[in-house]
Amino acid sequence: MSETLDEQRDFHTVCVFCGSNQGASDAYRDRTIELGTLIARRGLRLVYGGAKVGLMGALADAALGAGGEVVGVMPRHLVDREVAHEGLSELRIVQSMHERKALMSELGSGFVALPGGLGTLEELFEIWTWGQLGLHRKPYALMNVEGLFDPLIAFLDRLVSEGFVKPAHREMLVVDTDAARLLDRLAHHQVPVVAKWIDPATS
Repeated sequence: MSETLDEQRDFHTVCVFCGSNQGASDAYRDRTIELGTLIARRGLRLVYGGAKVGLMGALADAALGAGGEVVGVMPRHLVDREVAHEGLSELRIVQSMHERKALMSELGSGFVALPGGLGTLEELFEIWTWGQLGLHRKPYALMNVEGLFDPLIAFLDRLVSEGFVKPAHREMLVVDTDAARLLDRLAHHQVPVVAKWIDPATS
C-alpha cells in the first residue's frame, strides 16, 4: 500500500466484495442489483472481482445496465475456468489472488462488502486490517442484508469488550442495511488515525 496518512483521494471508485454464489435468499441478489445500479447512477466507477457468476455477476450487470464503468480484477487461473465477465468496461488479469487484492485496494477509493463467503470476509478483513495499521485512510463498509451479518457484528463488539479491538477501530467499519444511505456514509466517512496496540494499563 503506497498511500500515506496525509493522502486523501476523492471518492470516485467503489470496490465491492461479494459472493460468487447467489445465496439462499432472493434478497441478496435484489440488494446487490440495487447497489450496482446506484453506484452507476451516481457516476461512480465500480471495481469488483471480475466474475460473471453469482452476486458478482449480478452486481456488474446492474452497474453496466445503468450506464456505469465496471472494472473487473481476476487471477489468470479463474479466467481460464471461463468465469470471467466478458462485457466489462475493463478486465485486468493478474497472476495471483494476492495481486488481485492489492490492485483492487489500489483502485478503490472506498470499499463495500456484500453477502458472500470466505473470500468476501477475507477481503473485507484485510482491507480493514490495513486501515487499522494506518496503511491507508480509505473508508469501508458492510451491507447487512437480511441480518446476515448480525452474528458477525455481535462478535466484533465482543472483541471490543474483551479488549482485543479498540472502540475506534471497531467504528472504522461502516455498517448499514440501506444501499443509498451506505454510499452516502461511505463518501463522507473519515477514517480515524488511532494507534493499533492496546495498552493494558490504560485500556
